[in-house]
Amino acid sequence: MALRIIATGGTFDKHYDEIAGKLTFAASHLPQAIARARITAAYALEELPLLDSLDMQDIDRRRVLASCTHAVEEAIVIIHGTDTMQETAAVLGAANLAKAIVVTGAMIPYEVANSDALFNLGYACGVAQLLPPGVYVAMNGKVFDWDKVQKDRVAGIFEPIPH
Repeated sequence: MALRIIATGGTFDKHYDEIAGKLTFAASHLPQAIARARITAAYALEELPLLDSLDMQDIDRRRVLASCTHAVEEAIVIIHGTDTMQETAAVLGAANLAKAIVVTGAMIPYEVANSDALFNLGYACGVAQLLPPGVYVAMNGKVFDWDKVQKDRVAGIFEPIPH
């Protein structure tokens, strides 16, 4: 099964600008991360404008939806910022596409020591190929239905929404 990986930015793809002393965007880390993770599944990589998820607007979410809609692949991984991951997942979930769409990201940028980016990428790529059609959030070894997950900003993890 072919896989589509879509880069939208988020902490995963941030670079440390030594001059400005802040995290910014440049080219996506995904080509390097995919090679480093030794992903051998056939894949297509698509880079959308890289944004902090707090800067994502409705038009950006529609762009992600359009990419998923037009993708020939039935397994899709979206690299996304963790702050508004659920909002984008909700747009995708409402579209009810006949594809397994897994949204993931990182709490620590890929190029920073002890990042969770590489693991989350590999995990999301694996589960996207096994899950039935639907929209999911995969973070730190767990998979959640898009409408049953929340980010615990204090603990820095994703967890089920309490009933």
